[in-house]
Amino acid sequence: MPLAVKIILILIAIPVGAFLGFVILLAISSLFVNTKKIYMKHSRYYRTLLNISTHIAIVIMRIRIHTEGLEKIPQGTRFVMVQNHRSKFDPIVSWYILEKYDVAFLSKHENLEIPIFGRIIRKCCFMSINREHPSKAMETVINSVQLIKDDQVSIGVYPEGTRNTTEEPLLPFHNSIFKIAQMADVPIVVMTAKKTAEIKHNYPKKASDVYFKVTGVIPAEELKGKKTHEIGDKVRELLLAE
Repeated sequence: MPLAVKIILILIAIPVGAFLGFVILLAISSLFVNTKKIYMKHSRYYRTLLNISTHIAIVIMRIRIHTEGLEKIPQGTRFVMVQNHRSKFDPIVSWYILEKYDVAFLSKHENLEIPIFGRIIRKCCFMSINREHPSKAMETVINSVQLIKDDQVSIGVYPEGTRNTTEEPLLPFHNSIFKIAQMADVPIVVMTAKKTAEIKHNYPKKASDVYFKVTGVIPAEELKGKKTHEIGDKVRELLLAE
């Protein structure tokens, strides 16, 4: 076999081998996660696995991310990030953008049951929220507040509660989730996502350009004494301002 061919094969084998090795590491690491437990302590090890996985996914799926307004995010404090929801890729790109803030999302239970991946995000303090049962939903709210107060993570939520597949800019809000920011006494960071729904249609044929913008921040002081629907109105106003 010519030397040039050998070199090419080696150059191909190295990244492929590294990728397969990382997948095996993910699989083994996931076996140590208890799916019956709510994790209240953030794991730096599992967050690193999540971040590396996300970087790989962004490259493979050729997602080009454009951001604006990230400088508005308060430094030195935890926060609650709220966003519109158009695609299953919204949280993935969001925690990629906000990597240094260790954002844990409140998600539907099915996402936490995804093989390997669901276990990894559990250890990063992601939690499911059951909006059909108020008492269970409130338990998640209280746990989220405690995570923020313990300086474990910031919390990401979608006030619409599900992906918006309609022609309307926003679905009705589940305003109760704003209690997290009120009870934890932290600001709300409002961020819009655009064009994320196109990713599944573009891949693998072409790259996707997605746009994320922090349209505003509601300080913790402004949340005090407010009704949750009043906070929801302000969040909606900021999401629609774009």
